[in-house]
Amino acid sequence: MERVDCVGALVYDEQHRLLVVRRAHDPGRGLWSIPGGRVESGEDDPTAVAREVAEETGLTVEVGDLVGEVERPGPRGQLYVIRDYAATAVGGTLTAGDDASDARFVTRSEIAALPTATLLVSTLEQWNALPG
Repeated sequence: MERVDCVGALVYDEQHRLLVVRRAHDPGRGLWSIPGGRVESGEDDPTAVAREVAEETGLTVEVGDLVGEVERPGPRGQLYVIRDYAATAVGGTLTAGDDASDARFVTRSEIAALPTATLLVSTLEQWNALPG
C-alpha cells in the first residue's frame, strides 16, 4: 500500500472559530474540511502547511505544534497519512482558491451543520480541537 504524506492546518480566529474550506475536487468534492493537502517532494511539514493554507485560503500562517495524526484510505489503494498542525494567521486576505470552492471561519454549531469530510468532526472532538 502506498503511503501518501499529507498535512492539515487548524487555524482559529479571535473568536476561536475554525478555518474550513469546501473541497472543489475529489477526494471529498463539496465536503468541508480543514485546509491541507499532500506534502510535495523536498518540503517539510511546516512548509507544506503554510503553502496549502495560502493556496486554499489566501492567508499567511505561522505553523505551530503537531495536534494529531490520522490515516484515511485514498484512491487506488493509497493510504493518506495526515498530520494536522496548529497554525496562526498572520496576514493575507481570506479568499477561496486552488482546491477550495469556499473558505470561512465557523463556530462549533456551524461546523456540525455542514457536510464535512469523513470523521473530521469526531477527530477534532477527540483532539479537543473543535471551535469554541
